[in-house]
Amino acid sequence: MEISSLTNNQVDASSGTRKRAAKQANKGLKVTRRLTKAGVHPFDELEWELRSAVITDERGKVVFEQRNIEVPRTWSQMATNVVVSKYFRGQIGTEQRESSVKQLITRVAKTIADWGRKDHYFLTAEDADVFESELTYLLVTQRMAFNSPVWFNVGVEAHPQCSACFINSVQDTMESILTLAKTEGMLFKYGSGTGSNLSSIRSSKEHLQGGGTASGPVSFMRGFDSFAGVIKSGGKTRRAAKMVILNVDHPDVVDFVNCKANEEKKAWALIEAGYEGGFNVPGGAYDSVQFQNANHSVRVTDEFMRAVESDREYSTKAVKDGKPVETLKAREIWKQISEAAWLCGDPGMQYDTTINDWHTSPNSGRINASNPCSEYMYLDDSACNLASLNLMKFRDSRGEFDVEGFKAAVQVVFTAQEKIKESEERSIN
Repeated sequence: MEISSLTNNQVDASSGTRKRAAKQANKGLKVTRRLTKAGVHPFDELEWELRSAVITDERGKVVFEQRNIEVPRTWSQMATNVVVSKYFRGQIGTEQRESSVKQLITRVAKTIADWGRKDHYFLTAEDADVFESELTYLLVTQRMAFNSPVWFNVGVEAHPQCSACFINSVQDTMESILTLAKTEGMLFKYGSGTGSNLSSIRSSKEHLQGGGTASGPVSFMRGFDSFAGVIKSGGKTRRAAKMVILNVDHPDVVDFVNCKANEEKKAWALIEAGYEGGFNVPGGAYDSVQFQNANHSVRVTDEFMRAVESDREYSTKAVKDGKPVETLKAREIWKQISEAAWLCGDPGMQYDTTINDWHTSPNSGRINASNPCSEYMYLDDSACNLASLNLMKFRDSRGEFDVEGFKAAVQVVFTAQEKIKESEERSIN
């Protein structure tokens, strides 16, 4: 059909169709090569050598060993030991065991790039190849690193768990408490850490609906702690990472503050009696007492801290109805927190008022808890996936900061993180 024979409407429709087709064809991410060279694999730009990864305990006993590992010559022995012992997959001594850093990095970088290829995330096949090459370069030169679950699970699990930091809520029902135990266990299994504020669980000073007295959160903590102790993080030798939090106005706060310190004293007595004093020693002193597999933190408010300053009293409040349960001296609780922390390192402190004053999205809900190391504080039932960039690696030959190289690295890292996030969302849904 000649264009001259088309009506105005037909011409407009034909033009619109072409524009939409052109727009559709241009969808996708364009990746500019900045860190690597076309036709040169990032691995080929490094010198490689064979090493052994050997880790010993404090007595010199070998606890991990894998020989003939292929690593970049620039990597330290410490980096070699950590990567081989934690992140290489497969049973040692079998053909499935990874034996080269090339295998590890290819497994992760190629899988993430393949997710993008499958989703038509990149503008062209060449853009996908450039992204994979740039990501590989950043990883093998130690300019960036993912958090542990990415290394553990990507390219291994069909639906990999990639986030490292989880905050889980719990309600005051037996079903919810036991569900939390299962949720934590599965997160530990694939290498992630969890944190929960247990202040929603009614105290041991409150009654149950059917009669009797509630067990209280500290009692349930014993079960949570035991599960964390036996579930190996990422299927490896590291124990689970766990945070437990209780509000300072919870009626069981005194028991919470002192529970780990009391167990520490038991461990000392066992050591005096001849039991092994090292950590992670089967049958040793610390494996025989409770609360050794979690960080504990008391969550305090400005109101409580002012009561400490002015030596005033404050009241704990019932979980069910908020009525006062017990009146305590704020400075006495502060003293017990300090002495327990001096004795065993726990509990730590979290400043609830300040944390929520600095909340970046308060309309979504308040912040009640953190992950085990407290660098991630956000909403209940949320998670974060961490990645890091080593700024010292972006110095040029003159010692100046390579701004353009860093900007390019940020683009690659954020693209990878986006694909990881989408993969996790698909596995959940």
